[in-house]
Amino acid sequence: MLRGVGVSPGRRAAHVARMASPIAEPASTQVLPEGERDSAVEAIKAASEYVCDDLLAASSRATGTAANILAVTATMATDPALMRAAATHVREEGLIAPRAVWLAANTLAEQLTALGGNLAERATDVKDVRNRIIARLTGVPSPGVPIRDEPFILVAHDLAPADTATLDPSAVIAIVTSGGGPTSHTSILARSLGIPCIVAVDGADDLVDGQLIAVDGGAGEVHTEPDAQTVEKFQQTVSAPSTLNGPGRTKDGHAVALLANVGDPAGAAKAADMGAEGVGLFRTEFCFLGRETAPTVEEQIAQYTTVLEAFPHRKVVIRTLDAGADKPLPFVTADDEPNPALGVRGLRTSWNHPEVLESQLEAIAQAAQATDADVHVMAPMVATVAETKDFVAACARYGLHNAGIMIEIPASALRAKDLLGEATFASVGTNDLTQYALAADRELASLASLSSPWQPSVLDLIAIACEGAERHGRPVGVCGEAAADPALAPVLVGLGVASLSMTPRSLPAVGAVLETLTLDECRELAALAREAASVEEARAAVRARIPVLETWGL
Repeated sequence: MLRGVGVSPGRRAAHVARMASPIAEPASTQVLPEGERDSAVEAIKAASEYVCDDLLAASSRATGTAANILAVTATMATDPALMRAAATHVREEGLIAPRAVWLAANTLAEQLTALGGNLAERATDVKDVRNRIIARLTGVPSPGVPIRDEPFILVAHDLAPADTATLDPSAVIAIVTSGGGPTSHTSILARSLGIPCIVAVDGADDLVDGQLIAVDGGAGEVHTEPDAQTVEKFQQTVSAPSTLNGPGRTKDGHAVALLANVGDPAGAAKAADMGAEGVGLFRTEFCFLGRETAPTVEEQIAQYTTVLEAFPHRKVVIRTLDAGADKPLPFVTADDEPNPALGVRGLRTSWNHPEVLESQLEAIAQAAQATDADVHVMAPMVATVAETKDFVAACARYGLHNAGIMIEIPASALRAKDLLGEATFASVGTNDLTQYALAADRELASLASLSSPWQPSVLDLIAIACEGAERHGRPVGVCGEAAADPALAPVLVGLGVASLSMTPRSLPAVGAVLETLTLDECRELAALAREAASVEEARAAVRARIPVLETWGL
């Protein structure tokens, strides 16, 4: 048995298919004559533009988070710093184009890794586009997901965002990686596709192509030598309900709004089709990514209106631009911050660029007036009462009176009793709250055991936030990846959370599990998890009290 961090539930048994071998490091002995160096630089530029266009085309065919990740990765292919460094290697050292790209990309990836935080994840993007550019230059196939005649379990150290975003769930029926963390691209996209997935598996690198294994994504276990009974059990598990059975509620009728996280208009339509009661997190970054200047008010209105029209008379929570850290934008963020994860990100970008926030609020207000959606607006990375007051006042200037905050920083959880005296609601971003509470980079596989919302200390912070909000009668939701965990969702409800927002595919399972438990039972589970001494103890104690998780293979 191998154990890791289960990030997407489900049971599957099949043979292993390992990721294709990466691009080999190009030789370094050849030196280009002076007269050939300009053409080599032009070849690099052409190859990078081809890769960028290819990824953008894939982004246009994808939706939601997958589309956003592909778009971000595409921008890395033509990153000015990468191109300048590669050109310098060619012109000053005479390196051949593939070798120049290899060295330039590796240096950039090392710099990003050293910065830590969310920026470290961009190192994977850089290496992915490096391999794609070199493949284009050398005329070999790009490395990627293998092709097999039968469905298989994909095993890798980690997956590049572009590979994960284009997975076929009918072919790749489970994913096992030795790297990654619970909030990595691989984890998030596996959940959105409904593919069982376990990351940070110690021993995964020893699994061989063609080996029969059984994967339990809910428990985070990989059976390396499953017997016939285990294989049959994993292949015949009764599936959880695939559609929502009305509004979210517990067994005794306590309402829990089941909302969707969406990142673009296409994702909104999909969420509405899957029965989401509304949108708990509308990420607006898709309007801003891949641009040198901010989108106009008119451009934003058109995009926001499309999303709002998918949810007439229903709640839609729009998060203002969350730039910075792993989403740098040239018109609001600096490129020389020593620690971007703790730098100018989220609402803080409005300190130096208030015009970006003002234009966004204007666009949201006009889109809200043009539709029947119940529009709420919230700001990311809020830490103080002063920030909250300023944001609420800014929203009010545009007639937006449902103004809330994200709780992603321990300070805002601890002082929610003050912040919610100003804001009308709050939403907990468990990914960042966990990262900051545990001082653990959420992208490091070596810290994956720490980077879990099951941490009793994180559950304590959520409970404190809910207690503080209750003083003012304000609701607190959860829109982090924790809401999509059907075992953790009842715990969150027991802590006092009023709504759960997640990838649309997770809605039916979460709703079905909640319907098997009363509110008092949810509170008992919450107390049980908070009293535990570790993540493993908390998860095991809760799962043991929810038998349908075993029945449905969750």
